[in-house]
Amino acid sequence: MIGDDRATDVALIRLAASDLPHAEVGDSNALRVGQLVIAMGSPLGLTSTVSTGIVSAIGRSMRSEHGRLIENVIQHSAPINPGNSGGPLVDSRGRVIGINTAVIAPAQSVGFAVPSGTAQWVVTEVLAHGAVRRRQLGISGTTIAIPRRVIRRLDLLGVQAVEVVDVDPGGAAAKSGIRPGDQITSVQGRIVSNVDDIHRLLAEFPAAETLSITVIRGAELREVDVRW
Repeated sequence: MIGDDRATDVALIRLAASDLPHAEVGDSNALRVGQLVIAMGSPLGLTSTVSTGIVSAIGRSMRSEHGRLIENVIQHSAPINPGNSGGPLVDSRGRVIGINTAVIAPAQSVGFAVPSGTAQWVVTEVLAHGAVRRRQLGISGTTIAIPRRVIRRLDLLGVQAVEVVDVDPGGAAAKSGIRPGDQITSVQGRIVSNVDDIHRLLAEFPAAETLSITVIRGAELREVDVRW
């Protein structure tokens, strides 16, 4: 194994062989709801099993077993079972457009696959840096409801915020002046309602050297520029 990314359930391995047959990687961004897809794998140990279905939804989010949201997951109806994980989801031309990762056990034909675009990004990060780089604020937080009087007084658009419970002294948030008790309402002008929103927005701006974070501190609304 060269490296893995547990947050997306994707690993990169090197095989001690060459000139192996391989499948073409397709463009997961081009998928459409209703499109035919084929799942391949070894469900319950039954090797070389193929099942068909359609793309039921795109842009889903699901939580990995390590707690982080996997964004833009493909939901499909091709029957999959334990043993399908890691197997390809291909389109009608045999191009890999996803990697099967999970199924809702009590449901009928509700499976999920990590998009090929996400997998390619993970591979690029692992090859270039040995791991997937993700920005960390260095805080722990909890979702709170903003009192109505505060919403009216500060003219806020959101009704929830993330209250900073603890700050890593060596983290980017601490160095930029964020304190325990601050209530984060937006990142880069985008409304924040929970910790997952912060993770999502940090991933959207991987190259930005500075992110503007709006917090409620005391009775005031403040802008904090967080630098890495």
